[in-house]
Parts: sequence; C-alpha cells; structure tokens
Amino acid sequence: MDTIRSASPELVFALRRVTEGAACAAFNWIGRGDADDGGRAALDAMRSTLANVDIDAVVVIGEATKGEAPQPQRGERLGKPGATFKADIAVDPVEGTSYLVRGLTNALAVLAVAPRGAMMNPAPAFYMEKFVASPAARGKIDPTWPTGKKLTTLAEILGKDVSELTVFVLEKPRHRELVSNILAAGARVALYPAGDVAGALMAAIPGSGIDALMGTGGTPEGVMSACAIRAIGGEFLARLDPQLQTEAKAVKDAGIDTAKWYDRDEIITSGDVFFCATGITTGLMLEGVERSKIHYKVQTMMITGATGERQIMTSYIPIERLASVASRDVA
Repeated sequence: MDTIRSASPELVFALRRVTEGAACAAFNWIGRGDADDGGRAALDAMRSTLANVDIDAVVVIGEATKGEAPQPQRGERLGKPGATFKADIAVDPVEGTSYLVRGLTNALAVLAVAPRGAMMNPAPAFYMEKFVASPAARGKIDPTWPTGKKLTTLAEILGKDVSELTVFVLEKPRHRELVSNILAAGARVALYPAGDVAGALMAAIPGSGIDALMGTGGTPEGVMSACAIRAIGGEFLARLDPQLQTEAKAVKDAGIDTAKWYDRDEIITSGDVFFCATGITTGLMLEGVERSKIHYKVQTMMITGATGERQIMTSYIPIERLASVASRDVA
C-alpha cells in the first residue's frame, strides 16, 4: 500500500528541470499559431524529465478543454513508480496557450506537487471562480460578498485607498459585469487574455503591483496556484464554476455543489508542497526563454512549502544536453 512520506525540500531543484525542459521545448513554437504541437512538445519534455525525478506521482488534473494545449490524462503515473515520495501532481506544459501561439508575453510551463491524497480532485470541472490576495487578507474576506465590499475591506486590510488597488482579471466576455463592478468600486483593473497562474501569484505576493485576482479561470491553474499560495501564506478561495453546457451537466451529475466556496486548505490539505513555473515568453513574473548558439537561458520560480521559501533562478542550459536527452527518448 502507498504511504505518504515527506520529501526533502531539495526536491524542488529536480522539479524545476521539468518546467525548464518544457519551456525550452515550447520555445520553437512561439508565434507559430499551433497550440497543439507546441503543447505536445512541452508535455513530452515534462514526461521525459519527470522519469528521472525520484517521485511517484499521480496526475490529479488532466484532459484539456478544446483549444487548449495537450495535458496528461487524469490518473496517469509520472516519475518513478515505487519511489519513496508518493505524490499528487498537476501540470500545465503551456499555461497561457494564446500567448504562445501569438508570440505574446506571459506564457509559462508550470507544475505543482503535493503528498498523495492532498490535492483536490475537481472531477469534471474545467472552470473555477477565484479570489486571491496576499497573506494579510487571509481569513478576512467572505467570497460571497459583493465585489465592492470585498475591495473596500481589502483596501482597509492593506492600508490603502480603494483607488490604489489593482485587480487582475482575465479578459473574457464572462467578466464584463465583474469589470464594471470593480471600476464602480473605484479600483483599477489589469486585464490579460490569459495568465491565470501568474495573476494569482502576483496577487498573493505583497508589493507585486497586483492586489487581488478575481473572476473565473481554469480549474487546473487554480489548483496549481493554490499549492504555491498555501506555501507562501496567501489567501486563495474558489468555487467550481462550469462555463460549458457539457461541463455543467457533468458537474451536476457528479453531485457537485457549485455554490460552495472552498478554502485554500481544502483545495490543498498539506503544506508539504512544491511549485515550479518557468517563463516561456517574458511576462509579469518571469523572463522568457532565450536561445543562443550554445545554450538556453531560462528563469524559474520555485516555491517550497516545508520552508516557505520562494526563489527565482536563472539557468543556462547547454543545447547539447537537451539534445542528448531528446535523442535518448527517441531511441
């Protein structure tokens, strides 16, 4: 029977190679208008690199929606079967697919790891409404409040005027009313067509220039963000919010209460978590991949729950090393 054991905090340095490999694999597809091929290359790189990491991981979130880059399948085993650390894993080889295909900023390769059984399984729900803020707001805002009350309360907590708040919102038709309400409250809106994970992390990190994230985005991105935000102590609240008819039916058939707001620690029930994000294109948090004749330059954010540490590492990866790994995989 699988047992849950804590992993060494140094595991994060092995895991960052997974997102770095995916980012480098996706580099060739920046601005080429093909999310499927770029996502497939990044996913293959993730699988390949995880096979060399001492972790026995089960994919909790998979099966991308139409138009998104390929994802691993829910229940797929990654890493090394039989490894001591039994884990749940959520990955997004290309977070911000629209950025990648159009050559825009903010595309990331992301993964999150938690002990086996500690990561929320969202079943058939692809979309999730979220409220994210910094540690100062933890436990002080009711997600059912109207937008204006949330923002006035957050402003008081942060010692700011509402007019000084900036709220990250995905630029989607479903958010027209939300944007109007934020503006009516007096706050600023930072609209981005994608970048759910980056927006959530910025909202949770004090002094980032983003004070909150609000609105509905991807469930996989939400669960991965919750891992990172639990590690750094920020506030993360969410409810499942189906956007597609087929999704709504599947969620209803599964008996899921879409009115229920989940606390951060219900979504991720252990603090022994790991999170890595590597920039594919330069964005809010990280520099994108750069390639010279001899190496790839990549930048990765690493977060470790056991220590609460957040690090940004710049790596120079010899092109020959990645090429040799790829050739072994083909063989």
